[in-house]
Amino acid sequence: MRVEMLTVPDCPNGPVLKERLALALAGRADVELTGHVVDGQAEAERRGMHGSPTLLVDGRDPFAAPGTAAGLSCRLYRGADGRVDGAPSVEALRQVLGTTATTGADQAVGRAGRGRLAPVERGLRAVQQAVLRSFATTGAPPAAAELESAAEPFGVRAAQVLAQLAAEDFLTLDGTGRIQAAYPFSATPTEHAVQIAGGATVWSMCAIDALGIPAMLGTDAIITSNDPVTGDPVRVEFTGGRATWQPATSVVYCGTRPGDGPAATVCCGYLRFFTARGTAEQWTGQHAGISGAVLDQAEAERLGADIFGPLLAAPAPWAGPP
Repeated sequence: MRVEMLTVPDCPNGPVLKERLALALAGRADVELTGHVVDGQAEAERRGMHGSPTLLVDGRDPFAAPGTAAGLSCRLYRGADGRVDGAPSVEALRQVLGTTATTGADQAVGRAGRGRLAPVERGLRAVQQAVLRSFATTGAPPAAAELESAAEPFGVRAAQVLAQLAAEDFLTLDGTGRIQAAYPFSATPTEHAVQIAGGATVWSMCAIDALGIPAMLGTDAIITSNDPVTGDPVRVEFTGGRATWQPATSVVYCGTRPGDGPAATVCCGYLRFFTARGTAEQWTGQHAGISGAVLDQAEAERLGADIFGPLLAAPAPWAGPP
């Protein structure tokens, strides 16, 4: 299968589609994925581009209605819930690509498969990235002045943006509006500590979040956690993009409980490290109603990188004068 992504230069939704494609194609070895930047109408017509971003599967645009004209304009996609977004959801991509979802992974991704990269609009991405960079450098959320500085070019107040980010499950707030978590980071201690090379020690919301932090920051890191059954430690050391797990038999359980709600309550407690597959299966047997799957080390690393790798790499263009 040939999958091609077409975007105009600096398309803000290009990284969003790329992130969701990585999740939709996780585990697929039969797909040739390419991307092209299109900068003229003639090329758009030649390639079959119906706005940016466009996805072609074996040369066909599965999301375009018959007779749609080729063009370079910003493209919007309507989801199954009627909401408009800048890229198809992970679920919609899986449908057109014939891919089966990984049990529990959709909740880990969060937001009904729309990914963890906030939209550019209304200052959402700028503020999200300011929050993530603060956690990465200090281990804590940014000061109010820093948040206002990120929001101000978009003509909005930081509190408004934070409320929207929380409503869309990019982060969580306490009753006073303070940041409790900004996936993958937690503002309070958890079972999963991540020592960033040359930087802060941070807490992650779950095992997959911890594994995504080195990919998001492009740095070495050491993750320490524990097996909830035995209490034995699990250690993952990233050096030069490669991970070493101790014990070597360690795995990750990727699960979710029934019901709706933010990832922090629905699945973060069920995305955990285990020293071996046997203890993971023992733990799941003790938690009726939890559905999920045991991931091997490569699968867990890939899922973390696919979810969180794009969050700071994608640009957050300045909005211009409010």
